[in-house]
Amino acid sequence: MDIQWIHRILIRDVEALKREIAAFPDDASVWAVRPGITNPAGTLALHIAGNLRHFVGAQLGGSDYLRDRPAEFATRDWSRDRLVAELDAAQAAIGATFGGGRLVDLTAQFPEAVGGYRIVTGDFLIHLAAHLAFHLGQVGYLRRIVTGSPTTIGTVSIPELATAVKVPAPTK
Repeated sequence: MDIQWIHRILIRDVEALKREIAAFPDDASVWAVRPGITNPAGTLALHIAGNLRHFVGAQLGGSDYLRDRPAEFATRDWSRDRLVAELDAAQAAIGATFGGGRLVDLTAQFPEAVGGYRIVTGDFLIHLAAHLAFHLGQVGYLRRIVTGSPTTIGTVSIPELATAVKVPAPTK
């Protein structure tokens, strides 16, 4: 497996998360919850940013980022711009770790035990991509529930995949 595939999917989905956050009509609505919902969209954005900066940037990339997971879930009332800046920092960590032809051994043990388990790096990176996509979907539905708008922002876009090449439409 080529690390650039995972790299591109992570970047694609962080970009989509930034579009979701920007699509909220105002800063207050990104922190709104409804019955049965524990975490507002802002919390999920902070959680994803912290998760990627820690596991990709610090653990694989060697950055000096120190995660404060409790703060990811306790913080409220940040602006959409500030949330997007956190997601920008996560993208920068992804780029610094996987960009420029840097080699990542996907068959090696991930540098940190996660939840008390040792995991192979490639397996864990696929998990991180799925985790991001899960929360991205939650943010999309939260935005629609909070705003009442059915508008989509184009998440999980095929054209944004690393190997996507547009083919001509079939002729009759």
